[in-house]
Amino acid sequence: MSEREAVTAARPAAPAARSASSAPAGRAVVMDGAALARKVRHEVAARAAGFAARTGRRPGLAVVQVGEDRASSVYVSYKRKACQEAGIESFGHDLPAATAESQLLALIAELNRDERVDGILVQLPLPGGLSPDRIMDAIDPRKDVDGFHPVNFGLLAQKRPRLRPCTPYGVIRLAQEYGIALRGVKATVVGDSTIVGRPMAMELLLAEATVTVCHIATRDLRADVERAEVLVSAVGKAGLIRGDWIRPGAAVFDVGISWAANGKLCGDVEFERAAERAGWITPVPGGLGPMTIAMLLSNTIDAACARAGTS
Repeated sequence: MSEREAVTAARPAAPAARSASSAPAGRAVVMDGAALARKVRHEVAARAAGFAARTGRRPGLAVVQVGEDRASSVYVSYKRKACQEAGIESFGHDLPAATAESQLLALIAELNRDERVDGILVQLPLPGGLSPDRIMDAIDPRKDVDGFHPVNFGLLAQKRPRLRPCTPYGVIRLAQEYGIALRGVKATVVGDSTIVGRPMAMELLLAEATVTVCHIATRDLRADVERAEVLVSAVGKAGLIRGDWIRPGAAVFDVGISWAANGKLCGDVEFERAAERAGWITPVPGGLGPMTIAMLLSNTIDAACARAGTS
């Protein structure tokens, strides 16, 4: 039995899937993304140790940050610390904001060739003058642990997922952990970004949900939200989704992060009022943020094993 099989065998069985119609009565279950992230990171650490024993080296993740965006710096520090705790070699590349695109592309080409590096992550957003599309396209798809490369994006669209975008993949893992049925349900995704919204819609389609995607041209956002048995909002606008719009018993995944007028970090969904109607809901913070980092680490191990030809 491989170390991954051993971890899977030891994992407690997920509860039977329940749809919104069979959601728990009363106030919503608050889904603990931080707890599930710890479990995923434990699995990653076991797999990383097995990989090191087989190959003689630790899996490697290169994290590239351009400029000194405060939020990005905090997020990058979390990722590097998580790598160390999981037994993944972290290669940091901190570049000045004035870095030319040709220099950044040259660094990516070097990382593509580096056999110690299994995953490459370029922290977004990039400073003005740098094209995110050109930068992401330059990453070897086998090392694209963000899942943003057109090859990996296309494979997900073709129902052949390989390296999957981390936040949408985290939503799927969280739904599985809480036994939330996705097959056949009416799902609404608010936001159509290539980082979350679009791949989230493809993940839900892969799970055989019936999916509506709302964006800036959507005429009646409230009506689309009210129909949703599963709602994923990823806009980054505090209070965009009113609590009384939530369908009773719905599963609500709030990916949006912004600062409210009172200075507190919050999501897109009006949490307290939504929690009175929903069956399940994620908090902000403590919901999808920890899961995003956990799935990044999981993707890194998947990439390392695929490159090394091991299970």
